[in-house]
Amino acid sequence: MKKSLLFFALVFASYGTVHAQTANTSSVSGVVKEATGQTVKGATIKITHIPSGQVVSGSADAQGKFQISNLQEGGPYKVEVTYIGETPVVIENIMLKSGESLNINPTFSEGSSTDLDEVVVVGHGVIDIAVGRKTPIAVSTIHKRDLEEKVGAQDITSALANTPSVYITGQAKGFGESSMTTRGFDQSNTAFLLNGQPINGMDNGSVYWSNWSGLTDIASLVQIQRGLGASKLAISSVGGTVNYVTQSTSMKEGGFVRTTVGNDMFMKATVGYNTGLMRNGFAVSAMFTQWSGDGYMDHTEGAGQSYFLSVGYKASEKHNLNLMITGAPQWHNQGFTSKLSNYLQYGKRYNDNYKDVNGVMMNPQKNFYHKPVANLNWDWTIDDKSSLSTVVYASLAAGGGQGLRGDKYNKEKYLAADVNNHQWFGVVSNYNRKLSESLNFNIGFDVRDYKGTHYRKLTDPLANTNGVLLGGNINITDPVYVTNTYSTNPWKAFSSKPDSREDRLSWDYNQYIRYGGLFGQLEYAKNGFTAFFQGSVSEQQNKRYDYFQYTPGNEKSKTVNNFGYNTKGGVSYTLGKHSLFANAGYYSRQPYQNNIFMNYANDINENADNEKILGLEAGYKFASRFLDVNVNVYRTTWENRVTGSSRLATDKDVAKYNPQNDPSVLLAGQYIYTSNYGVKQDHKGAELDIAARPFHGLTLTGFASIGDWKYDGKVTAIERNDNRVELGREEVDLTGEHVGNAAQTTYGFGAKYIVFKGFSVDGNYRQYDRLYSSRHRTVEEDGKKVGRVIELPSFNLLDAGLSYEVKVSDKNTMSFRVNMNNVLNKFYISEATSSTVTTNADNIWNGIDTSNFVLIGQGRTWNASVKFTF
Repeated sequence: MKKSLLFFALVFASYGTVHAQTANTSSVSGVVKEATGQTVKGATIKITHIPSGQVVSGSADAQGKFQISNLQEGGPYKVEVTYIGETPVVIENIMLKSGESLNINPTFSEGSSTDLDEVVVVGHGVIDIAVGRKTPIAVSTIHKRDLEEKVGAQDITSALANTPSVYITGQAKGFGESSMTTRGFDQSNTAFLLNGQPINGMDNGSVYWSNWSGLTDIASLVQIQRGLGASKLAISSVGGTVNYVTQSTSMKEGGFVRTTVGNDMFMKATVGYNTGLMRNGFAVSAMFTQWSGDGYMDHTEGAGQSYFLSVGYKASEKHNLNLMITGAPQWHNQGFTSKLSNYLQYGKRYNDNYKDVNGVMMNPQKNFYHKPVANLNWDWTIDDKSSLSTVVYASLAAGGGQGLRGDKYNKEKYLAADVNNHQWFGVVSNYNRKLSESLNFNIGFDVRDYKGTHYRKLTDPLANTNGVLLGGNINITDPVYVTNTYSTNPWKAFSSKPDSREDRLSWDYNQYIRYGGLFGQLEYAKNGFTAFFQGSVSEQQNKRYDYFQYTPGNEKSKTVNNFGYNTKGGVSYTLGKHSLFANAGYYSRQPYQNNIFMNYANDINENADNEKILGLEAGYKFASRFLDVNVNVYRTTWENRVTGSSRLATDKDVAKYNPQNDPSVLLAGQYIYTSNYGVKQDHKGAELDIAARPFHGLTLTGFASIGDWKYDGKVTAIERNDNRVELGREEVDLTGEHVGNAAQTTYGFGAKYIVFKGFSVDGNYRQYDRLYSSRHRTVEEDGKKVGRVIELPSFNLLDAGLSYEVKVSDKNTMSFRVNMNNVLNKFYISEATSSTVTTNADNIWNGIDTSNFVLIGQGRTWNASVKFTF
């Protein structure tokens, strides 16, 4: 830690020296403005010396001012000024005299709403990107170039690894198995949006990144807004909001081919092509990707594809349309947590799921899914003061998770998949009105309709030669053997399914969710002072139809309606390069449907009240051409929530829950699912991120976050087996216990240096401290049951990469990229799902009982790519 701080101090101290050495050089300065005269904060200014190709970049400060120094005399120079949602301003053939300070004032043209070089902007009225707002928030943005370079063979969540209060885990479990927490809240309580479309599961808020593997290829930027965020929707942005903005249809004709290879036989090939703007006003962009690999953890093989089609049409100066269709069919074998002793004995790649099944070694745990998504964006510029943006979307999904199943109706185990299909349609629309030069108004609606279909389907009867005996269905009394088997090929997920209810095992039910919300926002900005107020109301309707546990005519549950609302507001003041802000918000959020209906039946949970969330935050920002600093402090309290976790049963669990040794109840190695009701959490902390540009070609970044995330009060914990049958319940006091599954102290720094034109090297270092297990153990203290977690060992990671780009011709470029993650090959625990303690020194590693179930993070991994543009 001391070495890290010393490093930062030396770097920032060099700022004054370097600045002094540039006094006699030429410079370009000015103020970036919109056509209305409003200054533009955060615009990017790139100056290219045409003869040498050398590039110097900077950004406009909070007042739109910029100054790019250290330029040699002569030229010609080309100045490019870019900003999300505006057509670039390009000024060419600039000549500079020695010591001259040339002043220019780039102004974006009126009505120019294209994202850099694109024809159609994807719904700027419904996509709440922070640069489009005057009120500051805690935000980090990752652009397309960084996504292409640094994500490599990882999930897109890795793009946010070097930002404050974000913790990524689960990568070792298999392709697409990562998960992300923000300010200590898991991703079911962080809002994820794709071009303004919510993508969190409506039934439980979950996001499975295996279904979104194509985002890395199609995203033009990723932005995380920690805390209250900028979104106007009535969404569950407790931890924060993550916006994925896809590239829209390109104006320029051309394409690319990219090939990526990596550790453990990872191979990926992507091809993309743009027609450019055609005479009929249409333009089409398309992309296709094929990937496969063996996986880092043993026997976590996977393969898949992703596709992307974007059709843009500029109907007139006032109407822009863009249709996008994308999907990522995939399958992959899965890993899970195991005893720490197994990893110490067999290595960090050990996989508990790989086992002997009827004399054959295999990994029965397999995920397969296909989730096509389509959305149509329409941007209508009504007049110079008002506009309407609308996105209509649809998501059709099919697939599930295969596992080795067993029940009391069959002596032998069999392979079956738990299916989670859905049909989801929605509309989000936002009307914007400029009431005056300083006052802006938004109003809109958000409507969603969701149907989820759930059952278990047979994929292989294994030793059950007569098929699998169907039991438990109240409507089927005669012995029925299921003999039809169904594919786990994701391309067949929509067609290879049991239409007959006599082929559906264990459960068979549908979920119906309807949601309607209204939102509005008023924003004031004048003379450096801004203020905003946002509010929304929503109604959610939940129904459940169960065809397994109820007779005909009784399969429908009661309809449950819940009213929710949120409100938030804030103020900020900017003076020169300095900005201060403070925001506050309160949410009354409807419970997820999985928490409304209990016992995996139509039983209504009378305690499933709205969750109550209070958020407070404040921050300071400093922006200059050499240094950007952001400091944020926050506090979020969350009441009446429900949490869930899963783990593998131990011999102690079997002895506790299955003393009769009934194989249909619980066996060692099977999953136990835990739900905690009535949880209250209190999260507070501070965040810092820094970007420094001490001299041309070098960019330095740093971040730090310190959190204090704890539980408050008692919870009711219910445990269920793999067939969702309740095993037991208990009341546990968690007051004062730490929230687990995310490091509460993190810090890191990074550097990128352009060695010469086209060639750069970069690296990032991260340290994680105060990481706790996600599951508590119950102990007796002062005559009551309390929950206790264990603290995991601290660890640090180092990533590095290099890029090289060479221009083959005026139209062709070759790009090379090499990444290495966890360069030092650290052995570390990324998460733990148990909290066992012992006094036996022989069973302890770094202070941790080796019988604990943990997940070891990936060791050293690498990937390399080649891209050819044409």
